Amino acid sequence: MTTEGALARLIRSSADRAAAAGAEVCDLCAAPVADEHAHLYDTGQAEVRCVCGPCSVLFADAKAAEGHHRLVPRRRVRLPHVDTAVLGVPVGLVFFVPRTDGTVTAEGPSPAGAMRWEVDASAWKELTGTCPQLAGMEPDVEALLVNTVHGLDHHWIVPIDDCYRMVALVRREWRGLSGGGRVWPAVEEFFEGLTERS
Repeated sequence: MTTEGALARLIRSSADRAAAAGAEVCDLCAAPVADEHAHLYDTGQAEVRCVCGPCSVLFADAKAAEGHHRLVPRRRVRLPHVDTAVLGVPVGLVFFVPRTDGTVTAEGPSPAGAMRWEVDASAWKELTGTCPQLAGMEPDVEALLVNTVHGLDHHWIVPIDDCYRMVALVRREWRGLSGGGRVWPAVEEFFEGLTERS
């Protein structure tokens, strides 16, 4: 019996037990994860992955894995009104993500998932001049999340996994052409549930 074979069997066994129990597992080692657990952002696939505590430690340094996997921070900051008109995005529910390469993307939820387009980098720089907290966002893993639908005025710096949770919520609750009666109350409840944390 080789060590590699024993380790592979242990990982498979752990994954099988967790799957049988219906529990979430670490996407790296297949160990069960708690309800509140860390996430990694896979920059190549643009996906968020669940990780257990020990695996998250491996990515605490942003240079780990040559930046291909970034540990998603937990920080949430509620901002005063941020006038995002300069960014030229005509939707009221959207998140803006500064990227490591200097670009900025805007993403809005839809019944088919997130719609994504690039924002003018100079417009983003102009906006950060009016709201300095935006300049301190971690590229790829933090976003400016905005909801001005139905007269609301929510502006947050959030981890990227919060944005993907919101996209999944819209996709799950959307009905018909206009969203139906469930999606907007669910979005409002999502924003009401956000709490500041450092």
